[in-house]
Amino acid sequence: MTVTVVGIGGSVRPDSQSERALHAALAGAREAGAKVHAVTGASLALPFYDPQVAERTDSALELVDALRSADGVIIASPGYHGTVSGLVKNALDYVEDLRGDARPYLDGRAVGCIGIAHGWQATVTTLQALRSVVHALRGWPTPLGGAVNSAETHFEPGGECGDDKVATVLRTIGRQVVEFASRS
Repeated sequence: MTVTVVGIGGSVRPDSQSERALHAALAGAREAGAKVHAVTGASLALPFYDPQVAERTDSALELVDALRSADGVIIASPGYHGTVSGLVKNALDYVEDLRGDARPYLDGRAVGCIGIAHGWQATVTTLQALRSVVHALRGWPTPLGGAVNSAETHFEPGGECGDDKVATVLRTIGRQVVEFASRS
């Protein structure tokens, strides 16, 4: 069985540091044998989630369909003012569309969480906020989470990281998502 891992993250700025960190974690999932699908940048610029509105944009349908078929998920959010960005949080609100599925929300799925910010305080609080949202969506945060201080760590396009310790952490998160998804 091939495991499918969906990555969600980044900012409206193409190829942002948080998007690059997401790609580094997805590389770990790919190395562990997973098929990966990233939903980033402009694809996350969705209308505000409204459960009363039945129509969905093509981007919203892509996100929900990808999550519906996902065995595991990796979420990377920039830390804005100490928490998850509105862009990423709004995307996660669309998980509500999975409420009536046989496997509702992110039920039983391994979810890797990564917070990226310019400073440790926002980095850590963003990671904690992501873990709380994942719990609320019935997902299983991986034991290892990523707290990436962009004041100290920079990524090259495609997710290459010059800091070996951070690169190892992100790839490990990707591998843990695949390992846990393979067991369920």
